[in-house]
Amino acid sequence: MRIRITGVITLAALSLALTACGDGDKSSPSSTASKAAGGTLTIWADDQRSAALKPFAEKFGKDNGVTVQVQAVSKDLQTNFVTASQSGKGPDIVVGAHDWIGNLVQNGAIDPVQLPDAQKSAFAEVAIKAVTFNGQVYGVPYAIENLALIRNTDLAPTAPASIEDLVKAGQTLKTAGKVTNIMSLQVGANGDAYHAYPLYASAGGYLFGQKANGDYDPADLGVDKPASVEAFKKIAALGEKGSGALTRSITGDNAIPTFTGGKTAFLISGPWAVADIKKAGVKYDITPIPAFAGGKPAQPFVGVQAFYVASKGRSKALANEFITNYLTKPDLQVALYQANPRPPALVAALDQVKGSDPDIQKWLDAGKGGAVLPAIPAMAAVWDPFGKAEAAIVGGADVPTTLAAAGKAITEAINK
Repeated sequence: MRIRITGVITLAALSLALTACGDGDKSSPSSTASKAAGGTLTIWADDQRSAALKPFAEKFGKDNGVTVQVQAVSKDLQTNFVTASQSGKGPDIVVGAHDWIGNLVQNGAIDPVQLPDAQKSAFAEVAIKAVTFNGQVYGVPYAIENLALIRNTDLAPTAPASIEDLVKAGQTLKTAGKVTNIMSLQVGANGDAYHAYPLYASAGGYLFGQKANGDYDPADLGVDKPASVEAFKKIAALGEKGSGALTRSITGDNAIPTFTGGKTAFLISGPWAVADIKKAGVKYDITPIPAFAGGKPAQPFVGVQAFYVASKGRSKALANEFITNYLTKPDLQVALYQANPRPPALVAALDQVKGSDPDIQKWLDAGKGGAVLPAIPAMAAVWDPFGKAEAAIVGGADVPTTLAAAGKAITEAINK
């Protein structure tokens, strides 16, 4: 994955008066965290989540008589965490995506989390599945995310039934001078495996096979297999030497602005796009990504954001208490949703926000049948070669040759 080490900015370092309170159960502050009263709990998260966490960290500190530090790491949080952890300077808790788990476990950076069955059942099934690795739960999930088709309803009142219908509608709008782009799906110079995957899956491609228990099998790489070659031929037909629906000029920086600026009626993106769309005043709807006509469903990756306990943290009792006793309650998950609207993983929190946000159910509907983003360490070897192969093919490169090279690069990286 693309990584760069950056500094850490402290948002809050709260030293609070000793108070003791508990709710009387085995996971109450009085039975676990209070044993470490007077200690310090350090949490690393990104900027948005750090701000949302602050009041809950303050309450946790007050309840348990400890100092809580919520620190924001603006870039490359995963690598920053692993590096700091290995040198004994990392946090007690880190917040990040579930597909980090394989790498974090491989580096001995996180511990399993002990969640009773009653707590597990309080979360969406896909969320618990995502944070389970080698049969153990490694994080407490708080949000679910996936891609969908976001449509400008003024330009395209009806959702397209297939990718072919989408392209036809986009071409009609472009010919009429109403838009400049058929659709907006980020590719860029280096491609984007995450955003390409729904089309790739619909066309019959796959990344990894699955074992009998449903786990991804790194020994069964599908990128250069015949079915995947045929899938990329369909993607090539949408590229710069085909219909022009996909183009390398659409990047992570301009994919959303292309839509909010009225340059296209169709955007394939995630919940993070909605704030900008609302700010721009665009009337929109959210529907599942359409499949190729006669193809398989356009499976988006389903990702989960979660809290992890650092294996080398200095305050493990506090860390476990925070994520198992505080994060499993609706208030914090709702606050995290308000800071960055993604469907909450905790069912009770999801039920709270559904009524005020009709988009929530639409995101969930778009993610039904989605593929849980692989968390195995081998996935780290896929992103760059797959993305570059996609970009080359969108630009007109030979499909079999390009995928053979990508498959070789991925296999060599996995076997290192």
